[in-house]
Amino acid sequence: MIRVENLHFAYNEQEVLRGIDLTLGEEVLALVGPNGSGKTTLAKHLNGLLKPEKGRVLVDGLDTREHTVAELSRKVGYVFQNPEHMFFEETVFNEVAFGPKNLGLDKREVEERVRWALKAVNLEGFEERAPYSLSGGEKQRLAIACVLAMRPKYLILDEPTTGLDLKAERSVVEVIKFLRKKGHGILLITHDMDLVLELAERVVLLNDGRNVFDGSVEEFFRLNVEEYGLERPELLVLAEKLGAGFVRSAEELVGRVGGDLSVLR
Repeated sequence: MIRVENLHFAYNEQEVLRGIDLTLGEEVLALVGPNGSGKTTLAKHLNGLLKPEKGRVLVDGLDTREHTVAELSRKVGYVFQNPEHMFFEETVFNEVAFGPKNLGLDKREVEERVRWALKAVNLEGFEERAPYSLSGGEKQRLAIACVLAMRPKYLILDEPTTGLDLKAERSVVEVIKFLRKKGHGILLITHDMDLVLELAERVVLLNDGRNVFDGSVEEFFRLNVEEYGLERPELLVLAEKLGAGFVRSAEELVGRVGGDLSVLR
């Protein structure tokens, strides 16, 4: 488990995180909040990219202040918002192999990890492609594969569907579902409330560097999320108009209204 305890952090004496407490286990935890609320700053503490000024972060008992980013990357993988910032090799295979090679693994183990990671994100057959020749969704999945090849227990996905078309977004969503089934703990940073509704098992809301909510998805959407610059999912708006209560999918909504699709017209 990852534990964040009374975390404080400042940039140029401007406090960004103000006493954050957080846990992440084997779950999909959505980290949400307005721009500037401290989401990415918090996430960068989980793999040691940033170190606490006060408080501490423990990754399976390891204090991040006492371990390097390289050490922590074996436990916590970070997929940045713009995946292109992660690429510098000429082929997809070499890109995914870079991390395992730096772990000092033998050639056979590296190849096995690359094949496994590419299969997990549905990029088999792309080994000799150039990373920059891929589509937006393929680049996002490649970035996830690069992290998966390190075999981390936890993954941080920073706005993983931003800028993707619907087909690419669905492919990334399916990868996230697959990873959750495999037992990974996933921190999902997103402004997409539809994504939160579909994927999250728990939601943490940050505002002005403070944790103002930590609870279930249903409890979260009882809040006035618009107050924090977030948009309520259209599915929930429709469900409320129909008196169907809280639902998490269109299929569930149809079931609640007795299968009478005419009410959706």
